[in-house]
Amino acid sequence: MSRTPHPIEVQSYRILREKIDLSHLDPLVRAVTERVVHASADLEYAETVLADEASLRAGRDALLAGAPLITDTRMVAGGITSRDAWVPLTDPRTAELAREAGITRSAAAMRLAVAEVGPGAVFVVGNAPTALFELLATPPRDPALIIGLPVGFVGAAEAKAALDASPLPSLANRGDKGGSAVAAAAVNALLYFAEEPLDDSAPDTPDGARAEEGR
Repeated sequence: MSRTPHPIEVQSYRILREKIDLSHLDPLVRAVTERVVHASADLEYAETVLADEASLRAGRDALLAGAPLITDTRMVAGGITSRDAWVPLTDPRTAELAREAGITRSAAAMRLAVAEVGPGAVFVVGNAPTALFELLATPPRDPALIIGLPVGFVGAAEAKAALDASPLPSLANRGDKGGSAVAAAAVNALLYFAEEPLDDSAPDTPDGARAEEGR
């Protein structure tokens, strides 16, 4: 997938690369890290993203092949520019399951998704640590990738550390920071990654979701 990036986006990446050099990273790890930094204007992500090339490659291949894409919020789904996503949080069964099981709706949403999707899916958590804890407690069947970037002072850092320590193919970050915007940016980075060598004068992972690019 490709598009012609807006000149503002090109300029933004040029400034980003003047501020920090990530050329030592593997290509997909670099693409994701740069896109997350770009989406957040937060250089700290360059030091805290936790990912490996093989897991990101598997996740990208699955996305491009049309694998199910599950997100914890509509905000994450809305930021993904070229793939539809299932948001089980909006399913009426989720609220009922949450009441019956005594868990949060976000956790119930992931429990419902795990029960209904087959192997090879991509799960994205950008908001609720309880959703990520649920995926760790009841893992999906052979997921292609779990992107865990929830935000908050209660449980977010712990959930992401647990994901990184698990055998599941994953993308996460250290610390409390995260959120829907960076989770969507990570997915977009995978979807739009260019196979050709990186061009340091222009972005290699274009993403049309961010409002600033069209202003």
